[in-house]
Formats: sequence, C-alpha cells, structure tokens
Amino acid sequence: MEGGGGGGAGGGFVRADQIDLKSLDEQLERHLSRAWTMEKSKKEEGEPNRAREDWEIDPSRLVMKGVIARGTFGTVHRGVYDGQDVAVKLLDWGEEGNRTEAEIASLRSAFTQEVVVWHKLDHPNVTKFIGAIMGTTDLKIQTETGQLGMPSNICCVVVEYLPGGALKTYLIKNRRKKLTFKVVLQISLDLARGLSYLHSQKIVHRDVKTENMLLDKTRTVKIADFGVARVEAQNPNDMTGETGTLGYMAPEVLNGNPYNRKCDVYSFGICLWEIYCCEMPYPDLSFAEVTSAVVRQNLRPEIPRCCPSSLANVMKKCWDANPDKRPEMDEVVAMLEAIDTSKGGGMIPPDQQHGCLCFRRHRGP
Repeated sequence: MEGGGGGGAGGGFVRADQIDLKSLDEQLERHLSRAWTMEKSKKEEGEPNRAREDWEIDPSRLVMKGVIARGTFGTVHRGVYDGQDVAVKLLDWGEEGNRTEAEIASLRSAFTQEVVVWHKLDHPNVTKFIGAIMGTTDLKIQTETGQLGMPSNICCVVVEYLPGGALKTYLIKNRRKKLTFKVVLQISLDLARGLSYLHSQKIVHRDVKTENMLLDKTRTVKIADFGVARVEAQNPNDMTGETGTLGYMAPEVLNGNPYNRKCDVYSFGICLWEIYCCEMPYPDLSFAEVTSAVVRQNLRPEIPRCCPSSLANVMKKCWDANPDKRPEMDEVVAMLEAIDTSKGGGMIPPDQQHGCLCFRRHRGP
C-alpha cells in the first residue's frame, strides 16, 4: 500500500484510522470527488466516459442474481461477471436527499477505503477481488429478467463467489458431531496464513471472526469483508476506537486504547477456540458483561479438557491480555504447522466423552 509514513522492513507502518483527515483517505476523497465531477461534466457536455481506474469494472458485463445476505447499508447478491460466478456487495447510501452530505461523504470514504485495501491483495486465503463500480448518474445493471436502473448513490464491490458459505455456518452445522483434529488444523492454518499475509502487507483486518471467513468448494478458508480494514499506523496512538465484533475484540480495543495488528491475533485466538469447539464464545453474556469481564477479569472462553495442549497453548498465547506478548501471525502459522495430527481425534461431543479421551478416532466429518 502507498501513503505517508515509513513502510520499510524495520517495522514502519503507514498512518491509518485517523487518516481521513491526513493522507490516504484525504487523497481518495479528492480523487473520488474529481472523478465524479469529471464524469458529471462529461455527461453534461456529451463527452465520452472518463478513463476507468484499474479497479473499476464495466456494469454492462455484470449480471445480478438473487440476494444471499443483507446488511445495514445494502445487500450481497450472487452474480456473473464475464462468465465468472461472483458475489456482489451492493452499497445503498439511500435515495437522493435521504442522507446529509456529511453522511454520504463518510460512506464514500468507507467504500473507497475498502476498495483500495482489497483490490491489491493476492493470496489463496483471501477472497479474490474482481472489481468495483462507483455510483454514476445512469448506472444500470443487468439482472436475470432485464436491466435494473440504480440510484446514483449506489456503488458495489464484486468478488469471487465462494459456494461453501461462511465458516460460522459450517461450524454451526457441525456443532453436534464436531470436527476431526486434522480438519481443525487445516481450517485454522488457512485463516492464519491469510492473516499473516495481510499483516505482511501492513493491513489490519480489525473484524476477524468466523462470519467474515468464507469456504470454497474444497473447504479452503478465505478471508472476506474488508469494510473496516485499515493500513496499519506507524504510531499506535493513531488507531483507537472500538472496531470489531463482540466476543472477538481484544481488551485494548474494548477499552478504547491504542492498538495495532495484534488485535487480529487476539481475534484469531478466539476463532481457533471456536473452530475446535464448534461453539460461539460467551453466548449468554451481554456486551457490557463481556467488555467488563474480558478487560477487568481476563475472561476467555473455557478450553475443554479434551483439547490437545499443543492447540490450547496457541489459543492462550494469541489471546494474552498484553498485545506485546502475543505472537506475530507468521509465528502462529509455524506453531500450527508443527502440531501432529496423525493421532486423529478432535473435540468429542459432551455426551460421548466418557472421561474426555482427547484422541478418540472417528470423530467429525
């Protein structure tokens, strides 16, 4: 990623989070405003469309299909782009006049931030970015039944379609029978390698959770949803504020303290527990209870007795209360790769534990 600040091997990181008033977001906002102004003037003057950015795609080549998910600011659709199955994240900022200029500017900035972060990433454990479409005055997208006119505020992000769905859904489906230890390690390594790659690119995901991890048809895990991802700040004080999802957020984030990429390591530790147990962390606690207990009482999910110590140790190291004591993600990858899965096993359903035999065979799919 480019931007202000040092980015050398010595650990310098580009400014982030507050960057909307400084370098990258400010540049993006200026660029987007210029692009939209140029497009508007060209439309008025009857000139040809402006040259596209390298991440922009042609809406006429996109066919939209049914909705597969809904969110606060839009929907996710299945689609086809140039013959390839894709997922289309359609961002609806509201019809003209329904939002203030400041609200729309904030949403534009968030959209461009996500695009700029995502479109330069290339890794087998990161969902592949196909392209994006900025809102235009005459945006029309093909659907299976014809053309659909879109409000000028609409923008969308197009990525590869992953038929396996969210990792969270897969774990819920296996809540009863659990997963074999070998499958636990494969899924965990996929996620760890993807996060290690992001951190090598100075990207902090900031919302690592199983809901944001997708599976392809071979059960390979790919990181998705870069809506709150940021280029890591050189100065940790530039990254503050609660960002993430309850149950996965590191103590320093919950407490409103400065944080860095190690917040992703903490979240990974929670995901690792979830992958092993096929359960959700703290299902019966409120936001206030989790925040208080995680920060003040060092609350963490209870590791089952049947969990091999090699895996339990990785969890504990990742969710250490002190970010400086947490390993880097490349170290996590190495620790997971060193674990022996030849004995089989996996977590045993509670009604079948009979003394919690850790390496019972024939568990999981």
